[in-house]
Parts: sequence; structure tokens; C-alpha cells
Amino acid sequence: MLKAGVLGAGHLGKIHLRLLKESEKYDLVGFYDVDQEAGKKVEDEFGYKYFNDLDALIAAVDVVDVVTPTLSHFEVGKKAIKAGKHLFIEKPITNTVEEAEELVELANRHGVKGQVGHVERFNPAFVAVASKIDNPMFIESHRLAEFNPRGTDVPVVLDLMIHDIDAILSVVKSEVKNISASGVSVISDTPDIANARIEFENGCVANLTASRISLKNMRKSRFFQRDAYISVDFLEKRCEVVKMKDAPKEPGDFDMILQNAEGIKKQIYFDNPDVSPSNAILEELNSFAEAINNNTTPVVSLEQGTLALKVAKQIIKSFN
Repeated sequence: MLKAGVLGAGHLGKIHLRLLKESEKYDLVGFYDVDQEAGKKVEDEFGYKYFNDLDALIAAVDVVDVVTPTLSHFEVGKKAIKAGKHLFIEKPITNTVEEAEELVELANRHGVKGQVGHVERFNPAFVAVASKIDNPMFIESHRLAEFNPRGTDVPVVLDLMIHDIDAILSVVKSEVKNISASGVSVISDTPDIANARIEFENGCVANLTASRISLKNMRKSRFFQRDAYISVDFLEKRCEVVKMKDAPKEPGDFDMILQNAEGIKKQIYFDNPDVSPSNAILEELNSFAEAINNNTTPVVSLEQGTLALKVAKQIIKSFN
């Protein structure tokens, strides 16, 4: 079992602590939080060992799990890597692209593995259809959330939209060609609602909308490709795959047939895969342990986390 330590014991940090404790792949050593009073309170309430010295915790573990505010990611991540520890770091990987690129370089130099917490890659609905998404040419994504003061210190692009940016980059095998976007600040100092259009070199277009001032929650993405439509509901953990094939010469009474202006007939059918219930955060943590133990590339590498951040920063830049 890999010895693990968590940096940060806020809302998400507590979830990571609980799941690492439950996991069969990790031995939870303890956690560090800059707020000693809050740290002791978590220790008293849940029984996890609190370290009041960051260096002491890093020295005691094999894997450092960073669940601190984004602004601190670079410094604590750099400290962990230089100590020769594997690094799991929450999204976004760092505050700036330059910091992210330095973490990538450091990890390669010190021979440690790193994974970024883009948890939607492990959402069971996305996992169920990822292999069916083949050369999509139009993607539409909506990530809407009710207002929550937590997270409003960064633009909605880094708070919410970056989830969909990463998921889209993982299935579109092409370079980004052009980005245009608009964002509006309603209640925060940074944009609370944003729309972005990402054009890829292969002709694919992705249209993303993210909002943290909506009246209801929604996390849906739709992928359109030749002869198929794929829908993923990240919130409800459901997916739908609608495909088309040449219509049979003698269709059945219940076959759904479409005919275009040229007289070509296509049959519509459903190819919905089973969605296996799972905890996406536990899955991503366990997958990182497997990458370490098997010496394979993590599902969401530091390089991929850097690319998602780079695109997010381009979107924010285009607001101006």
C-alpha cells in the first residue's frame, strides 16, 4: 500500500481523507492544513492524524494529495516533487501556465508521477461512452450551478468550465486552432457566466457554457459525429448513444427510418451502454495508485492538466 498524505482539510479535503482511508490501495498517514485550529478540529472529529509541519508530512508519505486553494498549488507541489514524492493535485493544476509547465519539468526530472484531479474523466457516465466517442465534429456542453460563494475567487472558467475543457480535449484528437469567448460578472469580481467556442484544426467545433448563477444545476455534454449522437449527463450519471445505419430493405414495424432528399434511407437505433455506479473521486485516486504501482501514465497526466489550463487561460484572455 502507498503511504498517502493530504494537504488541505477543507470541504473537498475531508472527502479525499475519507476516501483514502477507505481505499485498499493507500495507507492514510495523515494531513496538513495551514489553519492549525481547523486541523485539530478535523483530527478530533474524524481521527485522522494532523501534522502541523508540512515538511514532516511530506517526508512521511509516498504520495502527496494536494487539495489546497489553487494559489498554493505550485509551491506545495514543487516541494513534494523535489522531495521525490508522487503528486496528486486538484484542478486547476496551478494558477498560471508557467507554473504548470515547471511542475511538469520537475516531475520528469525527479522521476515521479503526477495526476490532476479532473474528476469528470472518471464519472461513470463518461467512462461508459468514452470509447464510443470517435472523431466528434460538433460538441455542446452546459455546466450550470446554483450560486455558492465557494470558488468565486476565480473566474467561472477555472471553477467549472475547465471540467468540460479537459473532457473535450481528451476525445478530440486535434490541436486547438481558434478560441472566442464572452464572460459576464454578475455577483463576483470575475465572470460568473461564460460561453466559449473552441475550433480545432480538424474542423471540430466545441461550444461550452458555464454558469454559477443559475436557478438549477445542469452538467450535460453532447457529442455529434458521423452517424452517431452521444449525450452524457454528468450530474445524473446517465448517457445515451443514438446511432444510424443503412436501413434494411424490409424494415420492421417498429424500426425508426429516416429518408433524405436523395432517397437514402437510414435506420436510427439506440446503443446505450450500461453505467456502472462508482465514486469518481475514489476511482481517480485508485487509478493514480495503479499508475504508480504499474509504472504507467496516469489517466489525467500533469501534461494534460497543463493543456486544459492553457485553453482555459486563452478563454479568459479572449474575454478582453
